[in-house]
Order: sequence, then structure tokens, then C-alpha cells
Amino acid sequence: MEINGKVFIVTGGASGLGEGTARMLAANGGKVVIADMQADKGEAVAKEIGGVFVKCDVSQEADGQAAVAAALQLGKLVGLVNCAGIAPAEKTVGKNGPHALAVFSKTVTVNLIGSFNMIRLAADAMGKNEPEATGERGVLISTASVAAYDGQIGQAAYSASKGGVVGMTLPIARDLARSGIRNMTIAPGIFGTPMLFGMPQEVQDALAASVPFPSRLGTPEDYAKLAKHIIENDMLNGEVIRLDGAIRLAPR
Repeated sequence: MEINGKVFIVTGGASGLGEGTARMLAANGGKVVIADMQADKGEAVAKEIGGVFVKCDVSQEADGQAAVAAALQLGKLVGLVNCAGIAPAEKTVGKNGPHALAVFSKTVTVNLIGSFNMIRLAADAMGKNEPEATGERGVLISTASVAAYDGQIGQAAYSASKGGVVGMTLPIARDLARSGIRNMTIAPGIFGTPMLFGMPQEVQDALAASVPFPSRLGTPEDYAKLAKHIIENDMLNGEVIRLDGAIRLAPR
């Protein structure tokens, strides 16, 4: 799948991993729809890269449909990169009692249901494409986390949501194989994103030092490089790739 001249939707594209991916796609000739809740930042990034911003709650059907409609206005929609997500931290039972059910529900709704909502809507549109020379009609990339495998204390909700993304990767790829649409997932480790930069500097430094090699925080550019390779390599399908510098998370 070539990027140049094609249309891509990037959820969470106003910042972090999504912004890095949106900039990579635009730099390689792609037309990008940034679907995000951060209107000011999203509009600014879209203007910089020559893309389009759509305010989008990925868990809402109408918002997802609006993002797909905006993409189809630009041309041939061939790619979706799901980077929208939230990462609350709360113990199953803490000092103030049991984990708030609303927090658990919202985390699963945004991270898991939101990813599936965008996948199903984008795939429906991609299925109507004329196939590329490779037989492809589209490629879908979602974002899980190493927490899907070794979640830490306080990450029950986050790990459950990301574990769901991991779990649906293969069956979705199998569902869409007859349409020539690939489905992949990236599971990042410790990355320098707005969520992490909200932590104290000493915590950030300790997290970076815990990565075996390279001993640093991952960057949006690291993520975007892998997303680019997935888009361009048509044999990558139905798999989750850990992008983590060989880290395995400790309990805390």
C-alpha cells in the first residue's frame, strides 16, 4: 500500500503518537483526517500538515461516521490509525473503597469500543474501494500497550481495554481478509506522550532507565516509523507488534 495520494484517518491525531503518525503520513504525500476531541490542537496540526480536523468521540457512532465522511471527501480512504485513548490509574480496591465502575466502563468504552467503532466504519468504506495492485483495499492499525500483557498495579481498567484490542486483532483480520483489508496492532512500551509528560520528571527518568535498550522513552516518531512499515508491507496482517525496547513491566 502506497501512502502518496491516499487518504488516512488518524484518531487521537492532535497529540502524541497520533500527531506523530499524522505528520509522517502527510510528509509522505498522504491526505490526513485528524479525528480528536482536542479542537484547538487538532485544527492547528491539521492546518500545518494540510489535513482536515474532525471533532470526534471515537466511541460515538455518529462521530465516527462524520470522520469517515470527511475522509471520503478527500479521495480514496485506505488507512485508519487508532491512537485515541485514555489511561486512568485506580486500584481494584483502594483506600477509598472499590474501583469506580464508571471509570472502568469509560476506559473500556473509549479504548476498546472506540477502536472497534472506527475499525468497522472505516472498513465498511474501504471495502468499496477498487483494489490496489496487491489486491489490498485498506489497512487498519490500532494501538494497544505492553500493559495488555504485564499491566501494573492500578491498571486493571487500562490493561483490560488494551487486552481487548489485542484479542480482536486476529479475528478482525480474518473477517476482512476476503475484502483485502489488513488489520494490525502496535503495543507500545514506555513512550513520551502528553499522558506521561504529566508525571514528575524523576518518574519519567526512572521509567526511561527501566527500558533495557535503548534506555530512553519511545517517541511518536518511533511509532510512526512502524506504522509506515505496516502500511507498506502487505504481508503484515493479524498480528500485534510490541514496540518496547524489550521492557517487561514490573508490578509498580
